[in-house]
Amino acid sequence: MKGDFIDNLPKIYGLYTGGFLLFFALMAWFETLGMSADTIGILFVAFTIAIYAMIGVLSRTMEIGAYYVAGRQVPPVFNGMATAADWMSGASFVALAGGVYMGGHAYLAFVVGWTGGYVLVATLMAPYLRKFGCYTVPDFIGTRFGGKLARLCAVIVLVVASFTYVTAQIDATGTVAARALNIPFEVGVWFGLSGILVCSMLGGMRAVTWTQVAQYIVLIVAYLLPVFWMSIAQGFGPIPQFAFGEAVSRIMELEPVLGVGTKATEAVPGLAVLTTLHATPGEGAMAAWKFVTLVACMMIGTASLPHILMRYFTTPSVRAARSSVAWSLLFIFLLYFTAPALATFSKLQLLDPSLPTAIIGKTIESVNSLEWVQKWSAIGMVAVRDSNGDGLLQINEFFLRADIIVLATPEFAGLPYVISGLVAAGGMAAAMSTADGLLLAIANALSHDLYFKIIDPKAETRKRLLVARFLLVVIGAGGAIVASMKLTGILGAVAWAFCFAMSGLFFPLVLGIWWKRANSEGAIAGMIIGLGVGWWYLLAVRSGMTPWLGLDHLRFGIVGASASLVAMVLVSLLTPAPEKEIQDMVDEVRIPRGEAVLGSAH
Repeated sequence: MKGDFIDNLPKIYGLYTGGFLLFFALMAWFETLGMSADTIGILFVAFTIAIYAMIGVLSRTMEIGAYYVAGRQVPPVFNGMATAADWMSGASFVALAGGVYMGGHAYLAFVVGWTGGYVLVATLMAPYLRKFGCYTVPDFIGTRFGGKLARLCAVIVLVVASFTYVTAQIDATGTVAARALNIPFEVGVWFGLSGILVCSMLGGMRAVTWTQVAQYIVLIVAYLLPVFWMSIAQGFGPIPQFAFGEAVSRIMELEPVLGVGTKATEAVPGLAVLTTLHATPGEGAMAAWKFVTLVACMMIGTASLPHILMRYFTTPSVRAARSSVAWSLLFIFLLYFTAPALATFSKLQLLDPSLPTAIIGKTIESVNSLEWVQKWSAIGMVAVRDSNGDGLLQINEFFLRADIIVLATPEFAGLPYVISGLVAAGGMAAAMSTADGLLLAIANALSHDLYFKIIDPKAETRKRLLVARFLLVVIGAGGAIVASMKLTGILGAVAWAFCFAMSGLFFPLVLGIWWKRANSEGAIAGMIIGLGVGWWYLLAVRSGMTPWLGLDHLRFGIVGASASLVAMVLVSLLTPAPEKEIQDMVDEVRIPRGEAVLGSAH
């Protein structure tokens, strides 16, 4: 290899990919020799976490620039991969296909919203934030609007949204670790957290960036391989993304036969029965409204998430920031375009009586004797009940947690267990990569924007980084505790995080770039009132209040963001305009090319 590390990135990650595929082939060979499934699962998770930890150790730094923004030397393609990994969270990898599996068409709102959100990022934010030249989102808010109070408000919104999001990722790592290592979920969340902290503590953004590139390679291979395998095995051809329409038709034929929609006669805490296959969209104006509003929350929330926006502070130029968004969309598209096919083929594996893996209609005894049912039941993710006493499994007698669909699919599809190990490694990579970015966003905001900018502006570099690393541990531990309580599913927690972010940050960010008249008082009012109203509405709906216009707990961001916009505009117009220097800076920022406005000032 010639040149520095950046010059050799294609070779380095080419070798990494080849090494991982070699490890996969080795595990497949060991399985043919009789290695147990439990051992394969442990080796897969241990190997991948060890690789990420090694990258974290090799990328360790005590330099402020490298810790916060990876030295701003990340090429667009690799930044796109890192952003995709940052984005392909436990919700996308572990929970999305499960949501489509259980709820059908309605859950595609997550796919549309999350992908569409990057259009907002590319057109409204990424190049302009990079032009501004800050380290964090509160750094932008504090510098654009001036004053410590605006920066503090941004820190609070960031912590609330990111902490809610990180609990979902730790939930996902706990689910993977629980199955792979055969340990209780409550223990698995701590195991997953330990791997997350090793990657992010030592090298900050630099370590997280290079780790996330490696994690994307693992997660995308792990996600695609089972889908292609099932599509070919079920006779739908080698391109599942275009062929699963036939599988949907088969599911529609099975609906009346299987008695879909029959309620369970008993409840199993934390688990659910498949109450509808929803092969077609819901009808009526309210169904359409709920779909559109969920899409809007996911789109606007995407453009408000601090850990995603931080990624565009790491590119070498303003032009590269825009290019990174395009690459991000491509890499994200590969997974989202495949998720509905995975959900559909997985559903057929369990429900289609013509397939040997189907379980509905089989005897309860035979279903309970299946190894995958025993393994997932042991950790509380699957349950079988003989409610009517006929000894045969009905669709309303099989309970499962939707979040396990992707992880369990290779097992109930009858694939070699090495595929399950690969998927477990992919799920761990997806959750860890996002958790790394989230924890770093929280710790950086608290250490840089709160501690350094407000509490102790004279703090030495070493002290600032020690504070950041200490906060990573504390926040991570808090996330593990909350995740172990199972307050909501992974997708539910993620939706809340998006709604919190859009309620407090979207309009201060957008108007801070596009409206020169926006001032500090307006931004503070927008953040406080937006977050406060959104939080109040969430608590009210969860406490039994009838949702306004069908805006339930997954859509409270519409209410919060609307309040934020009204408050920010009114207060800005009723108070003095920003100084001319600030307005001139905003004009310069809106030219999405050239050098950063603030450059090395931060």
